[in-house]
Amino acid sequence: MDLVDTIKKTFVPIHREGYPFIAAFAAVTLFLGYFSSILFWICLILTAWCVYFFRDPERVTPVDDRLVVSPADGIITAVGPAVPPRELGLGGGEMTRISVFMDVFSCHVNRAPVRGRITRIEHRPGQFLNAALDKASADNERNGLVIDSPNGTVAAVQIAGLVARRIVCWAETGGTIGIGERFGLIRFGSRVDVFLPSTATPRVAVGQTAVGGETILAEFGGIAATPLVRVS
Repeated sequence: MDLVDTIKKTFVPIHREGYPFIAAFAAVTLFLGYFSSILFWICLILTAWCVYFFRDPERVTPVDDRLVVSPADGIITAVGPAVPPRELGLGGGEMTRISVFMDVFSCHVNRAPVRGRITRIEHRPGQFLNAALDKASADNERNGLVIDSPNGTVAAVQIAGLVARRIVCWAETGGTIGIGERFGLIRFGSRVDVFLPSTATPRVAVGQTAVGGETILAEFGGIAATPLVRVS
């Protein structure tokens, strides 16, 4: 391993969405630090947190069409039947919902839970309740992606939280997306719901910690074969 590879593995990349915020935090740190050393150190810690918040680490994603991976880092807060948001056009029947809650220390880059074609993207304004609450699914601002996967229709819904005030989505309707591929980001503290057909079997439990792009949330068709992996 050469020096360049060592540096790449040591320092986690920062997503470009974070550059303006990091620059603003740094500028405030320097300004206030001119007047007070105490404020300087407080702001320096906050700047370091901002850098940490916008980290964008590489992930090793299992490649198997029967697997559903976590769209985000965080804690599993719900596993069970739920009706998907009306604006996604998935009908009024229940689907299997798995919710991943991200706190302000989680990596907030969101990744596709399955591969397929994006058939619909819908943004809905709303409130900014604590994203850990179940009613946040219905009341909070959100952005949903509907993916036509090899195993049926899957939806990933980005939900803004108590601190979050901005949902970012880079995906486009009609485009294709790979499992584990980055599609968005939420600032600062939020949740992602994954809605799956009833043929999917959940493989996680409430309270479990999930890693975006790596943790297997569910699988289709029984026991999955040993998956290949991809780095993204």
